[in-house]
Amino acid sequence: MKAVVCERYGSPEVLELSEVDKPIPADDEVLVRVRATSVNPVDWHGVTGTPYVARLQTGLRGPKSAAVGVDFAGQVEAVGRNITELAPGDDVFGGRNGAFAEYVCVRNAVAVKPSNLTFEQAAAVPVAATTALQGLRDKGALEPGQKVLVNGASGGVGTFAVQIAKALGAEVTAVCSTGNVELVRSLGADRVVDYTREDFTRSGQRYDLLLDNAGSRSFSACRRVLRPDGRLVVVGGPKTSRLLGPLPHMVVTVAASRVRSQRAVAFLAKLNKEDLRVLTELLEAGTVRPVIDRTYELAEIGDALRYLGEGHARGKIVVTV
Repeated sequence: MKAVVCERYGSPEVLELSEVDKPIPADDEVLVRVRATSVNPVDWHGVTGTPYVARLQTGLRGPKSAAVGVDFAGQVEAVGRNITELAPGDDVFGGRNGAFAEYVCVRNAVAVKPSNLTFEQAAAVPVAATTALQGLRDKGALEPGQKVLVNGASGGVGTFAVQIAKALGAEVTAVCSTGNVELVRSLGADRVVDYTREDFTRSGQRYDLLLDNAGSRSFSACRRVLRPDGRLVVVGGPKTSRLLGPLPHMVVTVAASRVRSQRAVAFLAKLNKEDLRVLTELLEAGTVRPVIDRTYELAEIGDALRYLGEGHARGKIVVTV
């Protein structure tokens, strides 16, 4: 089968479309014929080997695994003997390392694809939407009637966060650039702040939760827009340091909140079938919809990842397989 492999760290040009062995599902796995995938920041970091501190886990001199990609949507081709919930022919979506390929074997993070979505739309969901859901519901403890501010509302996580926050019954203020104001407003935001014209930390507004995808403000600045018992959930941060990436921002933010009533938490989403099913309900109800900026073919994966690295994508970047 064809699969994208990364044998060494570098720019997206290091990626190669190669012939590799087709995987065989274990007793508790599902073999999926991938029809579409999408790119995420984790893919960029894995290919470029940045921040360098991450190499302690991914491999010091080169990637421990050549497999790339996480998000996928496709059709079940075979199932292990312990699998009872899925059968060959089922349309599914989920996440598994090595998804930039024609086939992938997956254990837990796979669920039946929302019936009203194409494979391309479904492939845009797993990592970004799960991050938004867990950040708002689990880490942010968002409740109906509360006010939430989403900083970085036009990216992959942000576009889902605006919609999921509304679905959870919140009043949503979204922060983005001028060119994305109308897009974010169309997703249901009650108020949109253009950060090129207004500093959201000096608006005089107070929020129960700030979901920060951009990491563009310090904790002391964010405190100004949080209620006394407000919560800051840090999803992303500045990428100015090739050595440590957003880690210093996250660590300093969380540490600074230790002595305040307003608390901050940083996290990485954990894909699982239970949350994929929650997202499926929202997607099939039309409450949440994926926003796709561009679509590439698998042979153009380098171009897709390069575009992601530029940092200007509106919503998700999808790759057909």
